[in-house]
Amino acid sequence: MSQLSSQPSSNSYPHPLIAREGWPFLAITLALALGATWFDGWLLASPMWLIFLFVLQFFRDPPRQVPGDGGSVLSPADGRIVAIEPARDPWLERDTLKISVFMNVFNVHSNRSPVDGTVIRRWYHPGAFVNAALDKASVENERNALHLRTADGCDITCVQVAGLIARRILCYVEAGAALARGQRYGFIRFGSRVDLYLPTDVRVRVTIGEKVRATSTILADLP
Repeated sequence: MSQLSSQPSSNSYPHPLIAREGWPFLAITLALALGATWFDGWLLASPMWLIFLFVLQFFRDPPRQVPGDGGSVLSPADGRIVAIEPARDPWLERDTLKISVFMNVFNVHSNRSPVDGTVIRRWYHPGAFVNAALDKASVENERNALHLRTADGCDITCVQVAGLIARRILCYVEAGAALARGQRYGFIRFGSRVDLYLPTDVRVRVTIGEKVRATSTILADLP
């Protein structure tokens, strides 16, 4: 798969405002809404227009400014912090601090790289589709994991986790890809979560329940 190569900014953002993953859904729902309006009038067609507006907001994908420096760990997704806890990284078999971001259907679902680093390895694991807000989703649900290594040698595991409604994880990078902080690397359709497994000595800058934004929010500082 090809690597996306753009640092989020107003000038270089690859898919302005609407994610490319949503274009087919927007085309279908718009055609259905227009057809319903043509045959049944605006009143009866209003549910189809509401569906179109929902799809439009779901696939919005705005550019974001990148804060901090190379030692900052940025949020890989929009959503709410549901876990900050010591955890065993199941991919690299090491002790870590896990930070989890839960995305509901009203969040932006584009996933961005949390650090400047190289993709060392990628794993895909099929699984169930339990509620992504639950802790067991991290080990039971379908998931896609990236092992990222910074220039300073810090290892970070970033895991896309499918949810109750989310049935499609998209990842556009493979081992060897170089990612910049805030760079778009994937997308999850219709509600899910992203888990970050960080070194145990990071300085956490968020709290449980806090709402965060992909790229814009600094989750932690690397040692």
